Amino acid sequence: MKLTWYGHSAFRIETKDANILIDPYLVGNPSWTGGWEGPAEGVTHVLLTHGHNDHVNGAIEVLKKSGAMLAANFEICMYLVGQGVSDKKINPGNIGGTVDCGPFTVTFVQALHSSSFGGQDGTNTYLGNPGGLVLHFPQDKTLYHMGDTDIFSDMGLINELHEPKIGIVPIGDRFTMGGAVAALACRRFFSFDTVVPCHFGTFPIIDQTADKFVAGMEGSGVKVALPEIGRAITI
Repeated sequence: MKLTWYGHSAFRIETKDANILIDPYLVGNPSWTGGWEGPAEGVTHVLLTHGHNDHVNGAIEVLKKSGAMLAANFEICMYLVGQGVSDKKINPGNIGGTVDCGPFTVTFVQALHSSSFGGQDGTNTYLGNPGGLVLHFPQDKTLYHMGDTDIFSDMGLINELHEPKIGIVPIGDRFTMGGAVAALACRRFFSFDTVVPCHFGTFPIIDQTADKFVAGMEGSGVKVALPEIGRAITI
């Protein structure tokens, strides 16, 4: 499995049978100025954890150009259909449900956050429950993208039910858990082989580095794969 980070929570995941973009914040992202076209090349699936602009901006362009399948909660799917995304390419779900994406499945799990899309006139469109996404692959390790969230004790149930071995973890504080709390969540509730921190360094008001998370994971036996923007890592 190959992961490429485009800053914030945007990742491209490449497996034998699928090229997936999660939360493709590729338009207006101060950490990524390379455009959306390159990351969208050959994409088969777009997954969205929730509806905030810093997770959705870029998704419409990618979906229209690539014809990829969209897997997200019902409200996000229908909102994007209203923005011109094909209703033949959506795969909606909600917390607790699992959808079949062909080469893999996605289970929607809870996240402690909010979900809306902000318009230019200051309005906010409600876009359903925020969530995390658990990706099960037939021949690869299970991956859990936590979305934007704080720590919560039912993370233990997510581990019991799904046994994810790769965790994509928000650590930037203010809008999600900070690095020390994120490390506690990983150590207390999961048996990850590898964790990839995200949601840091994008804006001045969130933590700029992953230092607190890396320090909190020391001695855990879990590999911290610290991503570099635009550079693929193999897990």
